[in-house]
Amino acid sequence: MKKVFFILACLINGFAFGQQNLDYQKPPQEILELVDIQRAPWVLLNEDKDFMVLIYRDQYKSIEDLSKSELRLAGLRIDPKTNIGSRTTYYNNIQVKDLTKKESQQTQVSGLPANAKLSNFTWSPDQTKMAMTNTVKEGVELWVLDLETASIKKLTDASINANMGYVLNWFEDGNSLLVKMISADRSGLIDTRTVVPTGPTISVNEGKKAQNRTYQDLLKNKNDEHNFEQLALSELYKIGLDGSKNKWSKSSMYHRISFSPDGNYVMVTSIDKPFSYLVPYRRFPSTTSIYDKEGNLIEVVSKVPLIEDLPKGFMAVREGKREFGWRNDKPSTLVYIKALDKGDPEVATDHRDEVFQLDAPFKGEGQSVLKTENRFYNLFWGNDDIAIAYDYWWNTRNMKTYVFDPSDNTKQPKKIFDRNYQDQYNDPGDFVMKRNDMGSEVLALSNGSAYLLGDGYTENGQFPFLDQMDLNSGDTKRLYISEMDDKVESLQEFDPKTKQLVVRIESPSAYPNFFFRSLKKNKLTQLTFNENPFKSITGGYKEVIKYKRDDGLELSGTLYLPVGYDMEQKEKLPLLIWAYPEEFKDRSSAGQNIKNQNKFTYPSYGSMIYWITQGYTVLDDASFPIIGEGEEEPNDTFRSQLVANAKAAIDAVDALGFIDRDRVAVGGHSYGAFMVANLLAHSDLFAAGIARSGAYNRTLTPFGFQREERNYWEAPDVYYTMSPFMHAEKVNEPILLVHGEADNNSGTYPMQSERYFNALKGLGATARLVILPKESHGYRAKESILHVLWEQDQWLDKYVKNRKEPSRME
Repeated sequence: MKKVFFILACLINGFAFGQQNLDYQKPPQEILELVDIQRAPWVLLNEDKDFMVLIYRDQYKSIEDLSKSELRLAGLRIDPKTNIGSRTTYYNNIQVKDLTKKESQQTQVSGLPANAKLSNFTWSPDQTKMAMTNTVKEGVELWVLDLETASIKKLTDASINANMGYVLNWFEDGNSLLVKMISADRSGLIDTRTVVPTGPTISVNEGKKAQNRTYQDLLKNKNDEHNFEQLALSELYKIGLDGSKNKWSKSSMYHRISFSPDGNYVMVTSIDKPFSYLVPYRRFPSTTSIYDKEGNLIEVVSKVPLIEDLPKGFMAVREGKREFGWRNDKPSTLVYIKALDKGDPEVATDHRDEVFQLDAPFKGEGQSVLKTENRFYNLFWGNDDIAIAYDYWWNTRNMKTYVFDPSDNTKQPKKIFDRNYQDQYNDPGDFVMKRNDMGSEVLALSNGSAYLLGDGYTENGQFPFLDQMDLNSGDTKRLYISEMDDKVESLQEFDPKTKQLVVRIESPSAYPNFFFRSLKKNKLTQLTFNENPFKSITGGYKEVIKYKRDDGLELSGTLYLPVGYDMEQKEKLPLLIWAYPEEFKDRSSAGQNIKNQNKFTYPSYGSMIYWITQGYTVLDDASFPIIGEGEEEPNDTFRSQLVANAKAAIDAVDALGFIDRDRVAVGGHSYGAFMVANLLAHSDLFAAGIARSGAYNRTLTPFGFQREERNYWEAPDVYYTMSPFMHAEKVNEPILLVHGEADNNSGTYPMQSERYFNALKGLGATARLVILPKESHGYRAKESILHVLWEQDQWLDKYVKNRKEPSRME
């Protein structure tokens, strides 16, 4: 009987079973005014904090931008006409501000190219200049900004190859750059749409296990292989600021390029054959070599084979030397990591990884400097005697922090932190860094002490802090804590010499701006003066509410009410809940609140905040923890915890008297969309749902998804139980599905939404599928974003705000 009702409902509501021809639409004017705004600039400060660079861009791309030529190869998306990523974010204006001058105004940079499309911003070693690329119809050019004169000039024609990243690399003297240029050896590209095949495409496996995620944009045939190779090929040139151009190396598929801190050596990683149809280019064979600054080969330090068959698990890594980098506090010392467990998380061992350093001329094996108990995560160099390293283990959410002496590996490293990295209340913060004389980032140290900047989340609110830590004793001294109770002060940088912080201050109605905070004078100096572009929703009620799940777990969400809402009358409004599930291994971390109601109210295309202009209550970023303690995995009870989270959120807002609980919608993006589909299938809490860019059939991602390590054959019940596709017959509320036609996120290919919609359609559910042309996992074109907002508004208006209670048929 349920199916009969749904078919009738579809016909009554006017939803055809076919397609609708519809141009791009726009949402109501109140929403439109909040979307079409001038974006605040990206702010860059040099190390001395005497210059500030402000870089501007448009809020969105256009559908015309996304409709240009695009090749999807080995995990890359490339514009073959311009030789740069087809989804690159471009900036179109630059201003400079001299912070040494009182009342200094922002100076417009002169000489900018017409219709500028700037990217790949790179400071010069002395930070008096900044290199960048500019994309034109014919390709990519090199431009350099001079901060003193606030002027910019072009150094090359449109012959740069920006397809593989690491495009611009400064020589130490700051007078020239090492630049990837289009290879003279490049041959023409194959038009894969029209080429006549010469034979089948054949893949072979000879008994090895190769359990990989469902990557997208992979190579599919020999034609793709040819095109990838041609677009990856480049030559390295030394480009002088005087316009000189000298070839530095022969043609190769260059990927990573990195100068040693003293500038005397260059580490270059190139991609090799054979290619793979199973994994993206970062797991293709590669060679890492060291050259001197003149381009002479010094040593090949690593040759990595194709990586298709890693051991199972998130903590699996390949064997051999990996993660090559430079020791930032030394002129030219290489650093690399080797696994002590064969890269296999199932191997029992006291130490997982070992860190080595290798001095010039980089021959043979390096010297061991540290062994980590978990998988190596990160390393910060200080001086001859002090370095700090992190390791982590996903399965336990454990992270350890070590301080060690890199000059003496006989000394035991000291463990200064050993914590659950999801525990926000006890997060000690991030170590403060500085640029040394070689222009490299090292620890900011003072007489054996380091400094930490922390977000400062507590049970009683957020209070960002600056600590000084004695690395020998482990004792900390609090140098500053923000106690603002009506604003949020985020601590961005700290200079131990001047005792000055760079902070960002915001409030619900005050747009974030940057300030200097002098700890000596206890004084604030404002650096930027961004205005609030969302004044129409200023004054709307905003509160972080805390509530409990039925099992006692603490949850929270940010509650918004329309401007002018009468708190005395308390009209019962429709409610929109927006959320994203997150997995935890302990209840304590899952129950922590890291929301701050004093943050600026910034509606983005992905949020529901817009709808307070349309008379809705909104619960944004509602807590949806999924917990699996001990031997239990979070996904073992995913569905029941999901429903418990949703019920708790609705109960909490209903108890405040703001909502009509018969008019509640739930929405989410990506894994949030997966959440929405499950909630509609396994509860009757909602009037409707909005699911964007999700995955709904987990058997199509059989070797893991999100944070699930087990494959389908190890946990078939989990994959089946969690897949909304398998339970589509239970969906008895309207669901709006939106998906980008060119989604490149692992597992969320458009077919997921198409197949799920077809299942819903076949079962008579009320559903609508919107496929956005040219869009990826996140939406970029203004036309697409406005249309999605329109779709959501129409859906909510019909099925939530003006919902007609259906007659129940038993």
